[in-house]
Amino acid sequence: MKASLDRRITRATELAQTYPSAASLLSFYRELAHFQKSVSQDVQSNAITDARALTRHFPALLELMSHIGAQPIAEFGREHLQDPAAQQELLLAYWESGPVNGLTGTEAGRFFARVLLQPYAEYLASRGDIALDKAEPTCPFCNARPVAAVLRGEGDGAKRWLLCSLCATEWQYRRVICPACGEENKEKLPIYVASEFDYVRVDACDSCRTYIKSVDLTKNGHAVPIVDEIATVPLNIWAEEHGYWKLEPNLLGM
Repeated sequence: MKASLDRRITRATELAQTYPSAASLLSFYRELAHFQKSVSQDVQSNAITDARALTRHFPALLELMSHIGAQPIAEFGREHLQDPAAQQELLLAYWESGPVNGLTGTEAGRFFARVLLQPYAEYLASRGDIALDKAEPTCPFCNARPVAAVLRGEGDGAKRWLLCSLCATEWQYRRVICPACGEENKEKLPIYVASEFDYVRVDACDSCRTYIKSVDLTKNGHAVPIVDEIATVPLNIWAEEHGYWKLEPNLLGM
């Protein structure tokens, strides 16, 4: 089910042409995916299981951000992540506890941690025996929250899967329930779809005011959820204008 980094890169290029308004975001993501591919190759070829080994990729990431990153991201790297000890602390703190306090509690800190940890986490998840029918709203492998939902055809309908924001694991989850607060009343779970991309929708919750985007592969089998979720920025804008906040931001902090 998991799309390779090559497929994500190709899809980002395709969508940049389809949705010019998101072209700059997709170009930035594509550069990050190319970088993550090099990290993934290192992790796999050396069977890396210690997150501290990822610090050797920090110089290249900091250099990349100095050229293509937003100013606050680049400045954060220069001010806080030049020391290998700080780099290691950031990675271990995020891997063990997620975005909580210290550097991991900042948007820029989360960004740097996730760029490096995502390919590492995907590799570890690929080696694990994961219960994909877990009924919990967090990842059955790394316990991170979902960045999106995926609808896949099954029988006469579609089954919902949640997509992990860190290791990209997908696990089954009931369709009519909020993954943030557990609300099950359909009247409190509105859905919004834009004609521009009818295969991606906003699944909102009026109880906790959160939302998650769902990518319907029964309507568009070419979609790569991690990438298509980034491309559909107008849905984020609609949700925020209506008072909803995203359950979990994507790699770009959106």
